[in-house]
Amino acid sequence: MIQEYLNSVDKFIIVGDRVLIKPREMETHTKSGLVLPATVKEKEEIQSGYIIKTGPGYPIPSQEIDEPWKDNKAEPKYIGMQAREGDLAIFLKSRAHEIEFENEKYLIIPHAAILLLIRDDHQLE
Repeated sequence: MIQEYLNSVDKFIIVGDRVLIKPREMETHTKSGLVLPATVKEKEEIQSGYIIKTGPGYPIPSQEIDEPWKDNKAEPKYIGMQAREGDLAIFLKSRAHEIEFENEKYLIIPHAAILLLIRDDHQLE
């Protein structure tokens, strides 16, 4: 399921500690069979979706002393994130920014807005 979305967003470069998510379609029926209008689901504070791409992580400052005679070509360093491509993320909807690309909706959220990650067992190996 995730592979079909990867082809269309291959050229996206996610910056810093952000995550690109394909939102899951929310159920429109309750367990008792009531049909819920879309406006009810839009008001929910928590949403879920599959992580399509992640940024490099949290940037950390360089620890090297800045000397005027040195050639400053140090690569930026990052602290990695827990989220991985393919994870199901439960996150705060209020922190999400919605974009549309090729008639598909995606969300960009900061890693700190993720409350829970659900990962398949085969991804842990």
